Amino acid sequence: MAKKPSLTAALQVASGQNKKETIKKFRQEQTIRPSRQDKKAIIGYFHPNVSKQLRQMALDEDTSIQDLLREALNDLFQKRGKASIA
Repeated sequence: MAKKPSLTAALQVASGQNKKETIKKFRQEQTIRPSRQDKKAIIGYFHPNVSKQLRQMALDEDTSIQDLLREALNDLFQKRGKASIA
């Protein structure tokens, strides 16, 4: 029994586009928030208590987790003799 083509494949055939063209068009149509334009996400995996404590610190200081991480990264950069660019 032959496998039915996926909906994505059927739409590509119907639109005359191949997979690479479809992905490229999709990425171009995505809107990026101005605050995230020309930025890159940096992630890490930590114990859940780290996340909880960080969220609590942000609440206590009426700031965001991103601002706390920016401060921590700039402190690390300074400690290592690098420019504070975060």
